[in-house]
Amino acid sequence: MQAIIGAKLLGSKSAQPAEKPFTISDSRLRGFMVRVQPSGVRSYYARWGRSGIQVIGKVGEFTPDEARERCQKILGNVAHGRPPLHGLDGAEGLTLGQFVTDTYRPWLKAHRPDTADDALAKLKRHFAIWNSRPLSGITAEDIENWKVRRLNEGTAPSTVLRDVMALSGVLTRAVKLSKLADNPIRRVERPRIDRTPKVRYLGSLGDDGEEKRLRDALRERDAEMREARESANKWRKARKQDLLPTLPHYGDHLTPAVLISMNTGLRRGELLKLKWIVIDWRGKHVMIEGNTSRKSEQTRYVPLNDEALEALKRWKEQAPEGERVFPIDTSFKTAWGALLERAKITKFRWHDLRHHFASRLVQAGVPLNTVRELLGHASMAMTLRYAHLAPDQKREAVAKLNMLTTTTSDSGRE
Repeated sequence: MQAIIGAKLLGSKSAQPAEKPFTISDSRLRGFMVRVQPSGVRSYYARWGRSGIQVIGKVGEFTPDEARERCQKILGNVAHGRPPLHGLDGAEGLTLGQFVTDTYRPWLKAHRPDTADDALAKLKRHFAIWNSRPLSGITAEDIENWKVRRLNEGTAPSTVLRDVMALSGVLTRAVKLSKLADNPIRRVERPRIDRTPKVRYLGSLGDDGEEKRLRDALRERDAEMREARESANKWRKARKQDLLPTLPHYGDHLTPAVLISMNTGLRRGELLKLKWIVIDWRGKHVMIEGNTSRKSEQTRYVPLNDEALEALKRWKEQAPEGERVFPIDTSFKTAWGALLERAKITKFRWHDLRHHFASRLVQAGVPLNTVRELLGHASMAMTLRYAHLAPDQKREAVAKLNMLTTTTSDSGRE
């Protein structure tokens, strides 16, 4: 629809909400428009080229003439290569770098402590080139071009999407704080990714001996560390020095951490934050508190099978005193890498222990929704990646067609 956008039009039936959103283009200024939503929200927009669009404000915040004048300035800025909102309400003063440093970083550290460092690293690695640019100067076209370039370089679509969403978090926060009119990433087409990718678990590469080798490597490592401790204590005793604590069960935290991960599917962050107080020894389950769950932020209860329970009991007898089950400040990277090398296992991350847990459940016939609840997935979409590991159910479903075919054939003979 095209008409003169003015008070008369906005007060008429033509500009009132309908079942579906619609746009009215101004007949006086090309690129000036009003978008009417079913909810009743009506907003002024400036539009240029194929994908250039900028929210001006809601009807009521500006008169039609004021909005048209702002639109004209926006279109002029674009034509001269300036940020769309340059010169409007001082918007050019706040740059991406300033907002991230002064506002977004402290907020992220306080509200998303587990993911803050990773998100900030992504911003620095991929978008630091835009740090001197005003927030309003980052357009959907800029982000689209960046995305296409990354994909053409061979970067996996899932990686590109994660990086884009890191920037989206900044822009969404800016919108909430009224530092930006809208998030341009909402107008960028998301890369298509495989929602059911092949997952890595022990044995997934056709090597059925991987799990056994991993367990054997853990036992060998513990035995070597116990022998080394006994030897060290003999040396100390001979010299009348204080003895080191004995190692009755494990060489250190690695074996219990691996066994618990394999049997509970806990994320590494959840494992490192696990406290003794949340373990219900009698009920045989562990509570994963919402503030330690990186993704869903929802408290869940994970049952402990015999192996996990035994590993926890043995580790409690040996572990240093403290409220945390694994009182370490680093991850398991160094010891984990050496363990995989000893077990001759390649392309296997710590997170793949979680995949191994889920894969074994599905292969054992556990319903996908139960697996979803154990893993703490908010939706079934993430859990569906394991669906192919239960082929018998699909075969049984397809086999039922044979029964229908036989019945139809018999009816035809009669």
